[in-house]
Amino acid sequence: MASSPCGNSNFDSGLEIKTRSVEQTLIPLVSQITTLINHKDKPKKSERTLTAIHRVGQAVSVAVGRFVAVGEAIATENQELKDEMGQACFEARKAGDAIAQLTDVGSSLPSQSDGRVSVFSDRTGMVKAARLLLSSVTKVLVLADRIVIKQIITSRNKVLVTLDHLERVSTFQEFVQIFSQFGNEMVEFAHLTGDRQNDLKDEKKKARMAAARAVLEKCTMMLLTASKTCLRHPDCESARINKDAVFHRMRCALEQVIEIVTEARSCGETKVLPANIYNGIKDFKSSVECLREDLYSLSPQSMCSQLEALVERTEDFTDSAYTSHEQRQAILGLCQLAHQDTQQLVHAWVEAQSAHAKEATEDMEVAILKTSQSVSDLRRELHKVAVGRASDLLKVHGEQLPLRALKAAGSEGNLEAVAEHSRKLTEQKEQLVETCRLLCHVSGTEPLEITCIHAEETFHVIGPQIISAAQTLALHPSSKIAKENLEVFCEAWESQLCDMALLLREINDIFEGRRGDKKPYLSLPRPGKHSANLKSGKAVKLDAEEQTSMAKLGLELRLLSSDVDTEVDKWEEQEHDIVRHSQSLASMAYNMYLFTRGEGLLKTTLNLFHQAEVLSEEGLQLCSYLHTFSTQLVDEEKSAVVTEMEKLVALCQQLQMGAKTPVQGKTATFQKVDSTIQTTRGILTVVLSFLPFCNKLNRKYKSERSSLGSQQDWRERPDASTPVKEEGALHSKNTNGFGVKTLEQHMAGLNLLESK
Repeated sequence: MASSPCGNSNFDSGLEIKTRSVEQTLIPLVSQITTLINHKDKPKKSERTLTAIHRVGQAVSVAVGRFVAVGEAIATENQELKDEMGQACFEARKAGDAIAQLTDVGSSLPSQSDGRVSVFSDRTGMVKAARLLLSSVTKVLVLADRIVIKQIITSRNKVLVTLDHLERVSTFQEFVQIFSQFGNEMVEFAHLTGDRQNDLKDEKKKARMAAARAVLEKCTMMLLTASKTCLRHPDCESARINKDAVFHRMRCALEQVIEIVTEARSCGETKVLPANIYNGIKDFKSSVECLREDLYSLSPQSMCSQLEALVERTEDFTDSAYTSHEQRQAILGLCQLAHQDTQQLVHAWVEAQSAHAKEATEDMEVAILKTSQSVSDLRRELHKVAVGRASDLLKVHGEQLPLRALKAAGSEGNLEAVAEHSRKLTEQKEQLVETCRLLCHVSGTEPLEITCIHAEETFHVIGPQIISAAQTLALHPSSKIAKENLEVFCEAWESQLCDMALLLREINDIFEGRRGDKKPYLSLPRPGKHSANLKSGKAVKLDAEEQTSMAKLGLELRLLSSDVDTEVDKWEEQEHDIVRHSQSLASMAYNMYLFTRGEGLLKTTLNLFHQAEVLSEEGLQLCSYLHTFSTQLVDEEKSAVVTEMEKLVALCQQLQMGAKTPVQGKTATFQKVDSTIQTTRGILTVVLSFLPFCNKLNRKYKSERSSLGSQQDWRERPDASTPVKEEGALHSKNTNGFGVKTLEQHMAGLNLLESK
């Protein structure tokens, strides 16, 4: 049972609200009803107040009437919900009519001696009607939400039926026909589940849905090439194994999606996340610090058991063959220190209890601080080990040597070489799987923990699939389709390595106190600003195949945007104009990355092109500040900054012109999307190249000014020729930066876009 969005338990509908759309629909209604009930506390009102309340009451009644009409139409189309929906609609209409009657001015009592009127004496009736209305409206919304779930289940069932047909085809002609149907059904399923994922309130469910959808996205291309290879070489056992593994993984992912949307568990499973060290340390520290408030909140034995369980989990680190001797000793030493500090705490705690102390003694306070510090040091060491190993693995495996060797050996038909390189890939897979398990321990949030588990499962599954694909190619070295199939599985491996690099950055962000997930950049087109472009073409969504081809480019954009964030974090002056505009560019580029995954605020290609226009304008503003910055520099330094600035100007103008150029047709639109993403990637590459240099120069001249004790601005240096009046221009620009007024305009633009 969950309370209503306003947080008032009086309006508890008795129904759990699981999606943002239902919650957002209820908020205005809660606000209006709260207004009416608050006025019930003041029986005497002026005629003006009376009229206003009457309008609110009538507006609620009319809105409920329209709402109920939609609910009744849904009930007619969905017979299985007809009775429940009909009852909820009846109760909503009844409550709406009651509120209209209670706020009717005609029912007012005669005027009092002070010229005011006493109305709405039936406060109990208003509260009762409000509760009934909120309960029934919430029920209608939740029942309507069941229709969305039903659509997802129906779509999944269609995909499963076609998947079964695909698995049994015996000719290329039949396969091509059925795969075309399968592709259309997968696009529909992707759109439905993508919308559902964005609508879910529970972050764990969103992460699980994202993981399942990622599997389906990658497996669609694998299924195509694996099936074609099996049809071309029907007697090849390794080709059959390769194909069967893809079909099995797709069915598991489809089942996981349904488990999430229906909250069902297959075969009575209870999917509980494995216990991780981060949560163990967090719970242990919480127990320790609670002793300050209550000496009797738990027993010394339970605290010692908590620590034992925590230390036991560190065995994943200390028992690993890949953990160095020095790292193992450091972890064991910190575990021993945590034991000693906890024993001292227990000793001081028992003494305080024996003395019937009501609060923590001074000895206890010291022991609490030492114990908390020792487990924090343990967490820091484990984080360093896990992240360090992951970083080292990504550097080593970034060259993809085993994959290249497997491709070469397969193309040569050398089964012995394939077997040898398969062993190396298997070892690499085991290292990556174990590293993902360690990252899971230090992930910091449940969504990131789920992402670590997904990465572990992906490496575990794709490794053997690459080997079976390589074996097939070695048996049929002249087969183009077998070669293409191996290439597809290798690309999936490389893609997962890229995802792991992003995961690593997010885990570091959480550890260092920054959120792993970026806030979406809100500077979407404002009403009227890009009106010409709004009508320049038809808004379309990328289909699954186009999103797949965009995925690699999108990942590069995400990595660049993270690199820019990392560089700007190194600046001492976080309010510097170059920093602020670089951060804005990175945030907008991140929105574009989300678009390539079918997620985020940019829903259609038109949204993407509007964002590109805004990004180009932001980039040109950054160029303006770079020009001002360059006037403070000497010859060589100035030349270097100006060169990068000119590159940025050219790319921003190119992006702006491309975004404004109207196109017609799916192919032309896709090409425009590709060009937009590529140009944005070029812009971030340039920004990333000059940020460290500008930061160095900024610190250098700041240090010089400090040592000279000068209060003069840089542009007063003998080398600078810029007039003093430019300082005023610069300051005036600063006052019109990313301020409150502009933010409100951005929000207005965002609301306009979302309403469409």
